[in-house]
Amino acid sequence: MNKAILGVALMASMAAGAIHAQPGEGWNDGDLIVTASNATNNSLLVYDTQGALVEQPRTGGTGGVSGNAGGIAQNHDLLAVVNFGSGNVSIFRKHGGAAPLQLARLVPAITNPVSVAFGHHHLYILTTTHIESHPIDRYGVSALPDGSAPLAHGDGSSAQVGVIGGQLIMTEKSNAIETVNLANGGAVAGGAHLVAHIPANVNAPFGLATRGDNAYVTIAHANEISLVRNDSVLAVTGSGTQMAPCWVALDGPYLFSANSPSHSVSRYVVSGHSIVQEAPVVASFNGAPTDIAYRDNLAAVVDSNGSASHVSIFDVDGDGNFSPKSSVTINSAATNGIAIVRADDLDE
Repeated sequence: MNKAILGVALMASMAAGAIHAQPGEGWNDGDLIVTASNATNNSLLVYDTQGALVEQPRTGGTGGVSGNAGGIAQNHDLLAVVNFGSGNVSIFRKHGGAAPLQLARLVPAITNPVSVAFGHHHLYILTTTHIESHPIDRYGVSALPDGSAPLAHGDGSSAQVGVIGGQLIMTEKSNAIETVNLANGGAVAGGAHLVAHIPANVNAPFGLATRGDNAYVTIAHANEISLVRNDSVLAVTGSGTQMAPCWVALDGPYLFSANSPSHSVSRYVVSGHSIVQEAPVVASFNGAPTDIAYRDNLAAVVDSNGSASHVSIFDVDGDGNFSPKSSVTINSAATNGIAIVRADDLDE
C-alpha cells in the first residue's frame, strides 16, 4: 500500500481531532467543498480545502435521499441541492465575503428529487418518477418547468442525471440506462427511452459522468463501467479487484470511480471507445464512498461508516495520483452529494 493510501486511511480515522473554524471565520475566498447534511432540516456544509467549516446555510427543505449521486450540482455562480423529503430543490448563489453561498430560491419538483445537473441554460431535476427541465435566465432558475417526461421505470430507483450533447442520460437502479431528447433551447422533449445494447448482465446502473456526447455509467452489481454514446452502449470494462463501482468523476483523461463496498477510489484512462483501469486503488477510506467530485486537479469524496460521514479532500497531480489534503468527520451518516466550487466561479 502506498503512502497516499495510508495517509487517506489515517486522516479518515481522525474523528475527534478535527478542528474547524466557526462559520464565516478564516475563509480566504478560496475554493470550497460542499456537501449536504441530508437531515430533516437540510443544510449545506461548506468547507474550505483545509477542512475548516466556512458556513452551514439551511436549504429550506427536508433531506432523506440515499442511493444516488449528483444530489448537488454547481454551475458558475449557481449551486443546486436536492431536498428529497420536501419535494424541491434549493438554488444558492455564490457571493464573496463571510457567507459565500446564499439561498436564492426553492424550485418545486414533480416528485421527490434525487439528482440535479446543469446544462443548456437549464437545471435538470431527476425525481423518483420523472425528469424535468427548468430554464435559467438573468433572474435565476425558473420555478416552473418547460418540459418533463416520465422515466422508463419510474419505480423509485432513479440514481443520477447527466447532460450528453442534445440529450439527458439517466440511470435507474432497476436496470435502466435511458435518454431523453432536448428541444431547441434545452427543454425536455418527448419520452425517455432505453439505450441500445445494454449488456445482458446489467445489474444496478448507478452513477455516471458525462463529457460531450460520451457518458460513463457504472453497473455496480456487475462490477463494470460502460461507455454510452448515441443511444448505445459501445464499450464495457471491469473493475478488477475492486467491488461495485458506484459513483464516478471525470476530468481530462482520467475517470475516477468510488467503489462503495471496497471503500476505495480507482483510476481509469478513457479515450475514444477505450476505458482502461490504470490503478485499482488511489485512495482508501474507513467508510463506503457515497459520491465523488473531481475538478481541475482537486478531488473530494464523501463516505459513511454507518454512524459518521467523512469528507476527504485531495490534490491530484498530472498522473492522476491522489495526495491527501484534509479530512473532515461529520457526526451523521446521512450526508449526501459532494461538489467543488472554485474561487473563480463567481467571475465566469
